[in-house]
Amino acid sequence: MNERKCTREAFNLLNEYADALYGPEQSGEVQDEEDEDAEAALKKEVSQIQTSMKSRQQRFTALESGATNVVFIQSHGADPEKLVHHILSDLHQTKKKKTRVILRMLPVSGTCRAFPEDMEKYLSVFLERWFKAPLRATYQICFKARNSSHNKRDDVIKDVAALVAKMNPENKVDLTNPELSIIIEIIKAVCCVSVVRDYMLFRKYNLQEVSKDPANQIPDKQEAATSRANQTQEHGNGTSADGGDVSAGDGQKEAEPE
Repeated sequence: MNERKCTREAFNLLNEYADALYGPEQSGEVQDEEDEDAEAALKKEVSQIQTSMKSRQQRFTALESGATNVVFIQSHGADPEKLVHHILSDLHQTKKKKTRVILRMLPVSGTCRAFPEDMEKYLSVFLERWFKAPLRATYQICFKARNSSHNKRDDVIKDVAALVAKMNPENKVDLTNPELSIIIEIIKAVCCVSVVRDYMLFRKYNLQEVSKDPANQIPDKQEAATSRANQTQEHGNGTSADGGDVSAGDGQKEAEPE
């Protein structure tokens, strides 16, 4: 019942911070030449209006996520990981509450078909950016599946951990304070994935919790249960929102990791 409000809040928040990071979207307008005749000037004006309308829709577009209470915002020309981290960092520092129905905002940097062979093929390349030797890091794997029964949490985590270990044996699991968190969200037949920093510091990218004073934040063990209770409230690279959660990236929405 809050999906529309969630989408509206997501657009407002994403545009506010994207304008700060990348500048306002270009309208694509071009000045008319003084010597153009009336017909040519009219055609150019119509073309400019069409270009302007297209560009205004280009940076963020709401897409059907395929799951109830999940909103996916596709992004163009904006790095989902950088943008969402910037938003969380600002909220963490200022403690300003800027959303009411969005619970969690997560970036989606890539998607693939949510079948084991497709996921293994895609992730074996996607994860190299962070984990292939000589790179190394401590990490955790956060998995959630929605409207999907063909992927088991333990199997996915085990397979992804094996891929990361194969890239560099010095990559180590750390469930308390990892340098990187691998976010895997499956919605129906689509696997959405990102690798994020400061996941635990930013309260699992929970916009409500990160903006609270530390004394008023819900302890980690209680947060998961509360998040599930609040879920009456995004595919591709982009931003996604869920019953209060929003994910940002070039594609798809993220669910609450366990």
